[in-house]
Amino acid sequence: MDDRIALGIINTLKIDRITPPGAFLVAGDGEAVLLPNRYMTNSMQVGDELAVFVTTDSEDRLVALSERPIAMVDEFGFFEVVNVESFGAFVDWGLPKDLFVPKRNQKTPFRVGQWRILRVIYDAQTDRLTGDERIMRYLSKETAALKEKEEVELLVLARTPMGYKVIVNNTYEGMIFHNEIFEDIEVGDTKTGFIRLIREDGKLDITLRPIGEKRKDEAAEKVLSVLAKNGGKIDFTYKSDAEDIKKVFGLSKKSYKAALTTLIDSKAITLGDTYISANK
Repeated sequence: MDDRIALGIINTLKIDRITPPGAFLVAGDGEAVLLPNRYMTNSMQVGDELAVFVTTDSEDRLVALSERPIAMVDEFGFFEVVNVESFGAFVDWGLPKDLFVPKRNQKTPFRVGQWRILRVIYDAQTDRLTGDERIMRYLSKETAALKEKEEVELLVLARTPMGYKVIVNNTYEGMIFHNEIFEDIEVGDTKTGFIRLIREDGKLDITLRPIGEKRKDEAAEKVLSVLAKNGGKIDFTYKSDAEDIKKVFGLSKKSYKAALTTLIDSKAITLGDTYISANK
């Protein structure tokens, strides 16, 4: 059980009492918050500990929910704009009460139906959670804890002439260059990637494929998977067109050729004059 109730994150709290409106959950310091009836189950009993998300209701009172939002406080997410007023906008973040984005936190005016990447923040002035589109102020350049080749979680931030900007591990700025992309990618996508290079300016070069031997294994698995989907044989060779290889296998021509060599050496495939076939 948590010592205190914290707004905007998952809290572990204990059922103190069950009332007609719902169950009151308490933290170690005795502070209570209501879990409304709609989130209760018949098996819940006094003394049970529950993991709940704490936010505010329509009257700005603390409330506990069993639902999870798209993003919690100090996290980034991709949100749909559902309402626009003169003083700000509201976005759907997966909870009954929409997330408010004040006008001062918008880079450009919001329109209903748009999707925006935002940071969920605690607004001390209003004592509530809000959204902020001013992304760069929250990203760190202190990368000492990171290592090249490390696996990281990504949120695709924006498309640029060089590739796609990404938010790395909810903390850092990264870039996936176009020559590293062999799959569909859109702004707002969440993906797993790998750190190719940590730059002196604190920015990261990211690849979507494992680096080194693991990458070779993954490329070989992709070739075998495509063969399996095509009855064990496909009309490709070492000399096939790079764009065709990218479209069918999701690999660069260099990775594809290396994968073929690996699979031939392991006797997993046979390479003919006009085709590749899987060995049984």
